Amino acid sequence: MDKLTEFKEFLAKISRYMQAVSLMQWDLETYAPKMAVEYRSKAMGELSELYFRSYVSDKTEKFLEELSKKEVYDNLDQVGKALVKVTKEDYEKMKKIPPELIRKLTETTTKANSAWKEAREKAEFFIFEPLLEEIVSLTKEVAEKLGYQENRYDALLDLYEPGLKTKKLKDTIDYLKKNMLPFIDELFEKGKEPRSDFFEGNFSIEKQKELSKEALKFMKFDFNTGRMDISAHPFTTKIGPRDVRVTTRFSEKDIRYSLFSTIHEGGHALYELHIPEIFFETPLDEGASMAVHESQSRFWENIIGRGPDFWVYFSKKLKEIFPDFENVSSMELYKAVNIVKKSFVRTDADEVTYNFHIMLRFEIEEALINDRIKVKELPSIWNEKMNEYFGMVPPNDALGVLQDVHWSNGSFGYFPSYMLGNLYAAQFFNKLKKDVTDYNTQLGEGNATGVLNWLVENVHKYGKMYKPEELLEKITGETLNPKYFVDYIKEKFSDIYEL
Repeated sequence: MDKLTEFKEFLAKISRYMQAVSLMQWDLETYAPKMAVEYRSKAMGELSELYFRSYVSDKTEKFLEELSKKEVYDNLDQVGKALVKVTKEDYEKMKKIPPELIRKLTETTTKANSAWKEAREKAEFFIFEPLLEEIVSLTKEVAEKLGYQENRYDALLDLYEPGLKTKKLKDTIDYLKKNMLPFIDELFEKGKEPRSDFFEGNFSIEKQKELSKEALKFMKFDFNTGRMDISAHPFTTKIGPRDVRVTTRFSEKDIRYSLFSTIHEGGHALYELHIPEIFFETPLDEGASMAVHESQSRFWENIIGRGPDFWVYFSKKLKEIFPDFENVSSMELYKAVNIVKKSFVRTDADEVTYNFHIMLRFEIEEALINDRIKVKELPSIWNEKMNEYFGMVPPNDALGVLQDVHWSNGSFGYFPSYMLGNLYAAQFFNKLKKDVTDYNTQLGEGNATGVLNWLVENVHKYGKMYKPEELLEKITGETLNPKYFVDYIKEKFSDIYEL
């Protein structure tokens, strides 16, 4: 057995610890009884520590030393070289964090997730506050161990978007504010809001499940390699090779929420499901970054799912399941799923205002991690920023600071991925339109194969071989350019709102 094959088998063996953790986490979010949390957190913490200790072990180091020797490395193929490079980068990063810290963080976040659910149900931040205090403290410790040059938040950003710095993120945000805020004002002042009252009513949950499954089928989601369930906060989990699970949630009052949550999570799932088998159970067996991952979910949710061509086809499916829509045209449906409104909840936000929800969270996170604000101040600071950005204050913490699950998971540095994902998606779309010139006709006929094949060929098949900026440049010929997103938004919504 050659050294690279031996290394892959070693990586596959230790990856199975995290497959078990993923399965337990998915179960906690979907079917596990409430009283399971305490002991489940210990099991997950122990398995996470086992994985971590194995990954940063002397054995990993010896493999990397051997495979990095010039005479060995030069004879590896492109995938082999990428595996060594990516694993070495991850190893050197993870080696800085003590295994006990990983275990403590996993145990704390598992408990915190349960506390967050209770706090959100009761709209009482204080229930979640003590555990969040502990998570923030542990996260700052992680950032210090990882190291940074200018901003402690850089260390956390790098975990989700390798190479990105806080300064560049702030520059991107400034560009969006400068170019989007005047357009938003124009939409509200001069735009004609489309009719959407036909989406209000009582809609059977069972029929909504059927509609969500039809959307996943349209996307070519393979139910032999995945499933759809319900959770408090929609998410996608890759348990392991050929096992990717999406969750959604339903409201009887409006079918749009569940439909687009499902399409969003389906976009994540397709990315994971189309990573080549040669990458399975190695560090290449995941997306290039969280922002590239979000580009796939936002691409399907907004550019496709909220696009006119999708509704030419999908309006028929909607009417088969919900006959009350029989007299509503596909164009009316298309416009009705693109209403622009200032909202309290990020996941309810439209394409135009969505990124401002992310800016708010980023500014709070960055200040919190750099000790400029305290956890106990979060509800009031959140409300102040909501007033600043949207001119309104949430009526309670459930619609404010408690609405997102991410902080209970310790995912500080993650939120910017959503905004960057929107920008990447628009840049990818600009290229796809040139490469698949009849994509809109295909979609209108209910055929998403051309779009999916383009994404597989240009994004999915590379897994984590490239850093996000490298991948973006490889696909589009340039690094991140937020102008594509601004142009896409202005063109689309100027037409919908008849500006």
